[in-house]
Amino acid sequence: MRIIVGFLLLVSMQLNAQNNTLNFFRENYIKAVSDKKLCLQMIKELEELKGEPIFLAYLGGLQSVKANHVFNPIKKLSTFNRGKSNIEKAVKLSPTNPEIRFIRLSIQKNVPGFLGYKNNIQEDIKLINSNQFAISSNVVLQHIEELIKK
Repeated sequence: MRIIVGFLLLVSMQLNAQNNTLNFFRENYIKAVSDKKLCLQMIKELEELKGEPIFLAYLGGLQSVKANHVFNPIKKLSTFNRGKSNIEKAVKLSPTNPEIRFIRLSIQKNVPGFLGYKNNIQEDIKLINSNQFAISSNVVLQHIEELIKK
């Protein structure tokens, strides 16, 4: 009995820590657009987290944002493409997750058209609108509202 209680406590602590980590990325995602140091810090932390599609999506979103902080055009494009690839992997792993779709939408609505990464905007808006009930974070809901108004 003690082993089961101990195991459940350990799992609960791990889930709580993971939720706190996710909240950090949620709260700072938009700030990373204008804060290079924060963007790089968050990427470094996300590169160490494995397994969850939501963390892969945030990694991809931030890698795409990092392209704004890179001067060299070749590095800028490769950084963006790495982020785009990670976002698309996350979407494939969890295709109905509205938060992952928000991350992709946030990039597609703000990326220059010549990069050719604007083809899922309406699809993502539709999925987000029909699945907003699944988003428990008020921060993410606020970001979505601001993004869709644009």
